[in-house]
Amino acid sequence: MDLTLFAIFLAACGGAGATGMLFPPGAWYDTLDKPSWTPPDWAFPVAWTTIYLCISFAGSRVAGAEGSGPAMAFWAMQAAFSTLWTPVFFGLRRMKGALLVMAFLWPAVAGATWFHLQVDVWAGIAFLPYLTWVTVAAALNASVWRLNPGVDPLRPNQA
Repeated sequence: MDLTLFAIFLAACGGAGATGMLFPPGAWYDTLDKPSWTPPDWAFPVAWTTIYLCISFAGSRVAGAEGSGPAMAFWAMQAAFSTLWTPVFFGLRRMKGALLVMAFLWPAVAGATWFHLQVDVWAGIAFLPYLTWVTVAAALNASVWRLNPGVDPLRPNQA
């Protein structure tokens, strides 16, 4: 593993993760009905710290390797859709719109997992916690949307 590449991938994850600070869940999220299996609040930063370390490790192992083009393309795609989900769900409060983002995020993470596995087994394994988490997140997003049908999204002049 190249430590410089690891630091670059970790910085990219930090940029994506910054949306969580810009658009925190806050009181709005606290008032929503959520399924009984919703992870506790402390699990989210633990999960994301673990995921960011794992996928930075994965990216640094695969970047520059022969045949790494698809893995790197999916790495970038998952980062883009992951960065987009938070402002759509928490910033705009568009739960249905966030599900649309998730419809692209989940296959991007699955693709990143698959193509990283093809180049380096350990890199692919490092994506498995993310694939698990994004599966839970998609189900949670869908459940919260279903349990809160009367919740309106923010309008542009409300933000």
